[in-house]
Amino acid sequence: MHFEVLTEDRSGGVVVEGLMDKILKPLLPIYSIAIRPHRGKGDMPDDPYAPPKKFASGLMDLLPAKLRAYDRVYAGTDFVLVVVMDSDSLFPDDVREILTGQVRTFAPGLSRVIGICVEETESWMLADEEAVMTAYPEADRTIIREYLQDSVCGTWEVLCRAILREKAHGLIRIGYPAIGQYKQEWAHRISRYMEPDRNVSPSFSQFSEELIQVSNRIGHFVARV
Repeated sequence: MHFEVLTEDRSGGVVVEGLMDKILKPLLPIYSIAIRPHRGKGDMPDDPYAPPKKFASGLMDLLPAKLRAYDRVYAGTDFVLVVVMDSDSLFPDDVREILTGQVRTFAPGLSRVIGICVEETESWMLADEEAVMTAYPEADRTIIREYLQDSVCGTWEVLCRAILREKAHGLIRIGYPAIGQYKQEWAHRISRYMEPDRNVSPSFSQFSEELIQVSNRIGHFVARV
């Protein structure tokens, strides 16, 4: 079974791949995961049936075209498309509806799993306190525990303050693109220690349950064949 994973960026892909691997190992004897990071979220094209614009690189920019291509090649096989996106300031259910609608329209022959990180991928990292503290023993545990899970509150800033403590203010003030390198480092270090069963994020739990359901369904079908 193959899982093709579309993410907004590399740091999100690192977290998702590590978690997926730990979820899938007990379920499937053989599987592969390919992470396809993009340069940000992007915007849904005005004409989703047209080829992507030149230099388009965002996940939403390329999604309709990628879905059509995947469907042509993999429809009806044990291929699972996984799309993981941050909700940012939008309602998570609205983001899920958009993504689900795109897959139904352009890739009806594919099995799919949709993951919505509320508000950002850092919410899934903050949902595993032990992983953060193992990766960064000097982190401020109080800040982690004060974070309201899956809340829209500037999630990466919360993780930044927890890890960097008094040094966080300057980085938060500068913001992007400087923060990108830090986010990649946090993702690489924390994801090593993350455990799906320990994660208290509701949005991650929904993603995990959907991934397990799809894996069991397709795995059962393949075994019968």
